[in-house]
Amino acid sequence: MTLTAIFTGFRKAALLLGFVVIGVFSIASAQAQETASANPKSEIKSRLTDLSNLYKTEVERLEKRHQQSQQLFNDGLISRVDLEKGEKELADARAKVEQITKEIATADQPALTPEIVSELAAAGNQVWTTGDAKIDNFIRYYGGQYGVDPFLIYCTMSQESSFSAGATSPKGAQGLMQLMPGTAARYGVTNPYDVAQSIKGGTRYLKDLLKMFNGRVDLALAGYNAGEGAVMKYGNTIPPYTETRNYVRLILKRYTTKKQVS
Repeated sequence: MTLTAIFTGFRKAALLLGFVVIGVFSIASAQAQETASANPKSEIKSRLTDLSNLYKTEVERLEKRHQQSQQLFNDGLISRVDLEKGEKELADARAKVEQITKEIATADQPALTPEIVSELAAAGNQVWTTGDAKIDNFIRYYGGQYGVDPFLIYCTMSQESSFSAGATSPKGAQGLMQLMPGTAARYGVTNPYDVAQSIKGGTRYLKDLLKMFNGRVDLALAGYNAGEGAVMKYGNTIPPYTETRNYVRLILKRYTTKKQVS
């Protein structure tokens, strides 16, 4: 065998080995993606971790700015009001990091087994679906975390966006739960079109409304549509707005009918 033939054989073997390695990595990558998509809790934790990193970066930025502000205040170049404003922003940012850390710890808790899920269903848990398993899982996860009936979240989402993550209303409400920019900011939602953030923010808002109105679902829904201020303005009753009254009526009809059937 000539030297040229030997080198040619080596090149072919190396090329074949390269294809095999690439194939193995591709299969491993596909399996990893399939595992992640099949494990909603893992996806939730991943999203929370990404959000935590963003919050931590913001804290670092505010800490540096606060140090500069402290020096400027000592030199008499800015007022105490300006300094305290920066301190408040830093404290709020640190609180977000602390909260997201708790949520990551919660996400690490063991997932519900199929047996437990079946028991919950037998006990009266509602049978429903948005048509998207990922959205369904987020609804159940955040409903459980914040103590809001997942079926109520589902009914509200159906009326708000018809389960369209990219929905935007003429008034500026955004995402699955149709959060207004001010409400989104209140609950730390940085991207209202992100499925997890929208459901989390909307669920927390529903929880606060239910607490505010002593568990009255009708008033909580009215507050979600028209704002809690409008409900309080009219003496803790459903405001006399045609849109709001139809909104509450339609959601309650669906919510209570399903409850009675089960």
